[in-house]
Amino acid sequence: MRTLDKLLAVLFLMLCTCSLCAQIRISGVGGDPLRKLAIAEMATANMYVDSVDENKLVEDAIRGMLEKLDPHSSYATPKEVQALNEPLQGNFEGVGVQFNILDDTLLVVQTINDGPSEKVGIVAGDRFVSVNDTAIAGVKMSKEDMMKRLRGPKGTKVKIGVKRQGIDETVYFTVIRDKIPLNTVDALYMIRPGIGYIRLSSFGATTHQEFVDGIKALQKEGEDAGTPLRDLIIDLQENGGGYLQAAVAVLNEILNDGELIVYTEGRKAKRQEFRAKGNGIFRTGRVVALVNEYSASAAEIVSGALQDQDRGIVVGRRTFGKGLVQRPIDLPDGSMIRLTVAHYYTPSGRCIQKPYEKGGLKDYAMDIANRFEHGEFTNADSIHFADSLKFQTLKKHRTVYGGGGIMPDYFVPLDTTKYTKYHRELAAKGIIINANLKYASSKRKALLKQYKSFEEFEKGYTVPRSLIDDIYAEGDKQKVKRPEDSETMQKTDESISMQLKALIARDLWTMTEYFRIVNAHSDAVKCALEQLK
Repeated sequence: MRTLDKLLAVLFLMLCTCSLCAQIRISGVGGDPLRKLAIAEMATANMYVDSVDENKLVEDAIRGMLEKLDPHSSYATPKEVQALNEPLQGNFEGVGVQFNILDDTLLVVQTINDGPSEKVGIVAGDRFVSVNDTAIAGVKMSKEDMMKRLRGPKGTKVKIGVKRQGIDETVYFTVIRDKIPLNTVDALYMIRPGIGYIRLSSFGATTHQEFVDGIKALQKEGEDAGTPLRDLIIDLQENGGGYLQAAVAVLNEILNDGELIVYTEGRKAKRQEFRAKGNGIFRTGRVVALVNEYSASAAEIVSGALQDQDRGIVVGRRTFGKGLVQRPIDLPDGSMIRLTVAHYYTPSGRCIQKPYEKGGLKDYAMDIANRFEHGEFTNADSIHFADSLKFQTLKKHRTVYGGGGIMPDYFVPLDTTKYTKYHRELAAKGIIINANLKYASSKRKALLKQYKSFEEFEKGYTVPRSLIDDIYAEGDKQKVKRPEDSETMQKTDESISMQLKALIARDLWTMTEYFRIVNAHSDAVKCALEQLK
C-alpha cells in the first residue's frame, strides 16, 4: 500500500463510505508532499459541501505554489499558452489586415503587403460588416470575437462583407486565409546621413532575420545616397523582451569573435555562456541603444552586452530589471508552467534581475510607479547605488552598476510637461485615436493624391484646425474639462497636432513614417544623435 495509486484508491473507498460528520485520518503519509497534495485534492473533490470543478482546483493549486516563488514563474491555460506564444512565433493564420474598432465597426487601417486581403482587393479604409454572413458591425462584438472569426487554418475560405466609402451597397470578398507574418521591426530608416535607425518591438522567432534584412536595407540606402551606413541607433524603448536566442543572434551581428554576450546560472542550472561567432554584418560602426523603464529581459541582454563590451553606449532611463530565466514545462492538456531556473548575467557579471521578495507580487508590480514617485524618471541624482554594485566594463574599464536593470550611460529624463493633463485625459478616453481613424478613412485618397511621398507630407502637411476642434468638442461631450489658461491650451494644440500627424502618416504609409515624425520630437533620439556627432 505504499504506492500513490493504491493510497488514493483506499482513500476514495473511505470517502465513499464515511458519514458526513466522520473525521478521516490518513496514516503513513509522513513527509511526502506529493501524497499530501493528492489527498487534499481528492478529499475536496469528493467531500466538499458544494460541487467543485476539479480542473480548476488543480489549476488554483499550481498557481498558489508558483505565486509564492518569484514574480515571473507562472501557470498558463491552453488558451493562454496560445496567446502568449503567437507574438513570438512570428506568424499566425488569417486574412492579413491591421485593424481598429471605430463606432462598433472593424476599420481596416492597413492590409499586409501581398497578403490574402490585399490580393482580393480589400484596401485601407474598408469597414468589415459581416464574416460568413454573420454580422460583426453594430452588434457590440468584442475585438477578440472578431479576430476569432477572421482567423483560421491556412487554405480555408472566409466571406467578408465590406462597406467602402463612395459605394452604397455592401461589397463581398472571398479571402483565402494564409500565414501572416508578425514583424518585430517596427521602424527602419536613415535618420541622418550615415546613421541608421531600427526599432525592435520584441525578440521573436523572426527578429534576427528581420534585423539582418534591415541592416542590409540601410546599407543599400546609404550607398545609393552616397553616404554609407556607419552608425546605428537600436531603439529598445518599450521592448519587453522575448526569446533569449533572438537577442543572442542580434548581438552576434554586432560583437566580435569570442566576445561574451550573456551567461545564465541557477541553483540546479550550471553556468551556460553565449558568445559571438565573429561573422556579424555590423561589427565596426558605432552603436547606440535607446532604453527606458519598460525595456526588459532580452532588451536588457542586448543593452547590457553592448555596454559591458564597450561596443556601444546606452541612452535613456534605467531598464525594468527582468533577469530571470523561465523554462517552459508543457502539461498533458496543453497548459504550461513557466518555471524560473536561472538568472541572466551581463558579460561583466551584473545580475539583470531587480530585487524582489518571494510572494511579493504586489510590491513588485508597483516598482515602476514607486520609481516615478521617487523622482528616478526625472532626476538622475535620485538614483543611488551601493559600492558593492559597481562593476567595470571589459575593455575601457568604465564604471557600470548592477542591482537590477541596465543604467544608461547617458540619462534622459522623462519630460512630464510634454503632454498636458488635458491631452492625457483625451487620449485615455480614445477620443484622439477615434478622431484620427475617421479623418484618415475619409481623407485617405485626397491626401495620397496631394502628397506623392512621405517627404512631401512631412514638409507640407499641417493638421487642420477643424480636426483639433472636433476633438475638443467630443471631449466636452464626454465631460473632459478644458483648461482655462491659454498656455496649457497652446501646449495641448502642439502636442495633439504632432500626435495626429504621426498617426495619419502611419495610416497612409507604415509605422516607419509614424516614428519618423515622433522621433523628431524625442529627447532620447536627440541625445543619441548628439553622442554620435
